[in-house]
Amino acid sequence: MNDKHDISVLNGLITTTLDSMKGFEDAAEDAKSTRFAALFADFARDRGQVVSSMQAEVRALGGKPQDSASFLGAAHRSFMDLKQAFTGKNDKAIIEEVERGEDHIKAKFEIALKDADLAPATRSIIRDAFTSVKAGHDQASALKHSLV
Repeated sequence: MNDKHDISVLNGLITTTLDSMKGFEDAAEDAKSTRFAALFADFARDRGQVVSSMQAEVRALGGKPQDSASFLGAAHRSFMDLKQAFTGKNDKAIIEEVERGEDHIKAKFEIALKDADLAPATRSIIRDAFTSVKAGHDQASALKHSLV
């Protein structure tokens, strides 16, 4: 087992999750619908808890946990597009952007869970975090399909 590898994988997931959390915080602030504002605020809080658990594991492994989002990556721009969706005030477009972001974070966690080089303890932390991420993804997907 390679602690440096585990730390690297966890920090990558932390960055993605922080990007997601920041996107949901912005969406909650910008939402016109109180229903969506509350939903996005709940998603942001949930992502904060996921980040905290992964940061704790990085510290336990002797590493320095990532603590800031990185909106620089093209892979994380989906949440930047969310603000543009709000400008159009189209609920369907907003939810489609949310689901797209959720697809991205879900895929990142699925890739990490397939990493055979991770220590069992790290995989367990990621699996627990993924349970929360997948629940958020499924909720966003159900919301999208309810608007069709």
